[in-house]
Amino acid sequence: MRTYWNTNQMLATLDAWEPNCWVQVTCPTPEDESFLVDELHVPDYFLDDIRDKDERARYDYDDGWTLIILRIPYVKEAKSRTPHTTIPMGIILNKDVCVTVCNYETNMMIDFVSYQQKRNSGFTDAVDLVFRLFLSAAVWYLKRLKQINVLIEEAKRNLDRKVDNQDLVALSRLQDSLTYFITSIRGDETLLSKLKFKLPVDELDADLIEDVTIEMSQARETTSIYANILDSTMETYASIINNGVSAVMRQMTSWTVLLMFPTLIASIFGMNLVNGMEQWAGGFPLVIIVSIVISVVIYYFFRRIDWL
Repeated sequence: MRTYWNTNQMLATLDAWEPNCWVQVTCPTPEDESFLVDELHVPDYFLDDIRDKDERARYDYDDGWTLIILRIPYVKEAKSRTPHTTIPMGIILNKDVCVTVCNYETNMMIDFVSYQQKRNSGFTDAVDLVFRLFLSAAVWYLKRLKQINVLIEEAKRNLDRKVDNQDLVALSRLQDSLTYFITSIRGDETLLSKLKFKLPVDELDADLIEDVTIEMSQARETTSIYANILDSTMETYASIINNGVSAVMRQMTSWTVLLMFPTLIASIFGMNLVNGMEQWAGGFPLVIIVSIVISVVIYYFFRRIDWL
């Protein structure tokens, strides 16, 4: 699906492509790709790079065409091992061509268009659009991080009641999401620092870049904090599980030792050998009493050292 936006004064849709308009392509169909390649003459390998979901954030220039790949946050609707992840969004620029291509429909772009329409000021040029997309990505990273933090706190509350494998797996999946976030944010920051020198930046763009740098830095630091908290939480619950296993093994060992002495005494006196108590009527009661006394002594000893 492609949408043509007039960016001069306010963000308004156009019926057809015009020079210097913004072409927003979401989940491109073969028809959309044909329009970009055949009519706008966008290099086809640009679209191949954007289609790769693992493509890193980078800048490319070829024969007047500029490709900027920005990593943006994305939440998968279907059940997935990592519901919070990042995806590439391509920005393609030329003299009078400005195209954004994303192979996924994201809340970020819907919110971006809505916010720019509320601003009612449009974009000064394509460079302004690029850096505002960077700013929107940084803001949405922070929004998604807040959602991840809520999930972390919920999993921790569940684990406080009972250590459950399902909650531990959920925390592990959040760890994967934070890894994707921190890697993508660092890539976007590196790309932003390069674009300062690659694109024609004016004074207004410089102020916007400073805002983007601050937001990106905050997103990176927040991600690192949450990742450290999550690592600490996982280590804590791993220690709790190990302590629980150790306590169970200690109790089982203690009961094994406790039952070993009566068994040992009964085995010794039950041997088919002469022990001097075969003809004595009190031999059997004596063995029983000795076994009970030794067992009681060992039981209280284990209770005293907190093994039972």
